[in-house]
Amino acid sequence: MDLAIGDGYAVYRGPIGSGGPIHRHGAFQIVMSECGEVALVDPCGTRHQGPALVVAPMVPHRIIAAPDLVTYYIDPHCRFADRLRQRYQTGIAIAPELAQLRDQDIVDACRAPSHQLDPRLVAALALLDREHISLPELAATLDVSPQRLRALARRELGMPLTRWRIWSRLRRAVGGLRSGMPMAEAAVAAGFSDQAHFTRQMREMMGLTPSVVLQALGSHGFRAT
Repeated sequence: MDLAIGDGYAVYRGPIGSGGPIHRHGAFQIVMSECGEVALVDPCGTRHQGPALVVAPMVPHRIIAAPDLVTYYIDPHCRFADRLRQRYQTGIAIAPELAQLRDQDIVDACRAPSHQLDPRLVAALALLDREHISLPELAATLDVSPQRLRALARRELGMPLTRWRIWSRLRRAVGGLRSGMPMAEAAVAAGFSDQAHFTRQMREMMGLTPSVVLQALGSHGFRAT
């Protein structure tokens, strides 16, 4: 079991238990198995199965239980997300061509910012990822109206910025756990109201719980790249 977070991406390597919830998140998701195929189910009960699957941002899904999954979360404002948008813009896609993807491929591909998204939106997502900042303050920093910024997010990302804020808080909370903070303290420092709020949002957006993340941190450690 392993967990790594870097510029533009996160990767979880380990088991997914049965009975996970239908969830959705602001990142592209690439899922593959260390051995064999991986399967997801959408809200209609349709099963999607293949050597690798790509889930577009904000697409509801549930991962079928497996002992050896590799899951990449790709931030929408990095260069690799541009490639994913061109080929897998909506829904859940079977992507055998990505089955041999490796961590270094992700690191290299995610390092540069998006060329497709409006530069103001790229800057907004990067700021939300790094700082506690209100949406009005964010808009003022970028010299754009809050209404325009919201419209850009919905048009180009298909989700509100508030949804991305939750994703950013999850990343910060995991970073707090990595540094040795107690779970409740990491949750509040990241912007959640309490530990229960952190747990609920992680389960809703990732289909994982902080306890699983802690296992990953304690198993092979947390890697920041």
